[in-house]
Amino acid sequence: MYDYHLCQEREVLCIDQKSFFASVACINKGLDPSTVKLAVVADTKRQGSVVLAATPALKDLGIKTGSRLFEIPHHPDIYIINPSMKLYLEVSNKITEIALKYVASEDYHQYSIDEFFMDVTNSYKRFADSVTAFALMLKHEIYEATQVRCAIGIGSNLLLSKVALDFEAKKSPDDIAEWRYQDVPEKMWSIEPLHQFWGINRRMEKRLNQKGIFNIGQLANYPHHYLKRDLGVIGIDLHLHANGIDTSLIREKHKAYKPSICKSQILMRDYDFEELRVVVLEQAEEVTFRLRAENRLAKTLSFAVGYSDEGKVSKTYTLSEGTNLTRDVFQVVWGFMEQLCDKKRQYRTVAITLSNFVPEEDRQLTLFMDEFKRGKEEQLLKTVDQLKRKFGPASIVRASSYTAAGTALKRSGLIAGHKA
Repeated sequence: MYDYHLCQEREVLCIDQKSFFASVACINKGLDPSTVKLAVVADTKRQGSVVLAATPALKDLGIKTGSRLFEIPHHPDIYIINPSMKLYLEVSNKITEIALKYVASEDYHQYSIDEFFMDVTNSYKRFADSVTAFALMLKHEIYEATQVRCAIGIGSNLLLSKVALDFEAKKSPDDIAEWRYQDVPEKMWSIEPLHQFWGINRRMEKRLNQKGIFNIGQLANYPHHYLKRDLGVIGIDLHLHANGIDTSLIREKHKAYKPSICKSQILMRDYDFEELRVVVLEQAEEVTFRLRAENRLAKTLSFAVGYSDEGKVSKTYTLSEGTNLTRDVFQVVWGFMEQLCDKKRQYRTVAITLSNFVPEEDRQLTLFMDEFKRGKEEQLLKTVDQLKRKFGPASIVRASSYTAAGTALKRSGLIAGHKA
């Protein structure tokens, strides 16, 4: 359907540091990450803490990212440690410095702390005879400098380099794989389930399944005008990607069209509806804390809660005037949850998102709000924010619910551990 001769052929590398957090932790302790069983856990003192990373040997026992601390067997040869973000950033920065020796900064994109892209189309020939030889050289230099092993996907564009990394390089003996346009039907069309493919989440997978699309090949050969009709512009993008086509360039930096502030959680157990109140209140406090730090107001509030079995409830609501008050966000979100959620079911995920920002100085005064009272509440919360930044989050204790904790709690929902 598509003429690949019209597509630009570039040399793009997608580099992933294998088991990065666990590997760095092992290396820091003088251990071999390829043989040692080690888990990096958010908080080793809490049995419900999430496993952030695990070495391959520990993954063989069924422990993976997202597992809980209490699921790790009590074996004397298993190491369980807390994360050290400072250490991870130091190693990541060292790897970045190596990469930037070979490519201009505008051709480099940090995708995450342990994964990045490089467009070496205009530079690799200065250092190697082929792009594969260059990838091997880079891989060895990173290992010599940090002892971290990496896998590299090579592709004609960003998409192909990423899928080459995910579906072949990580399993290859030399940790390198190269995918070109002509490889798409043979290597990419067999990918299923769809959510394993870069850019397709489970919700989109479900919509595509309803059309009889269960693998990338079926998506690539589905009539694109029907995808556009039912999914809009996203449908066209999915069709192009399923055929291995991606015209984006690293040099063309992405700008967030609608920035947002979000807090989401996977709960440690199934929660009853009324138990969600505390979680929603804590999330509302965190997102508004971040919002006030940026001296902005949010006009659009969104939430999504997922049932423990399947399905979810979500809602987006736009206020007539922006707010940065915890109370406002909580009342809107909890009010809609009481209307829309099934109170007899149990819940496992919660998320709150703020968007549609306006600067604080652009706030519109209204006769329908007590501006003096609102100003006092905002000033109180900003004072509390300062205490948190100065003494740490534990310096402020939140009550568990709006009960008989006192009139002050009813007004603000907060109990200060320090006097303002």
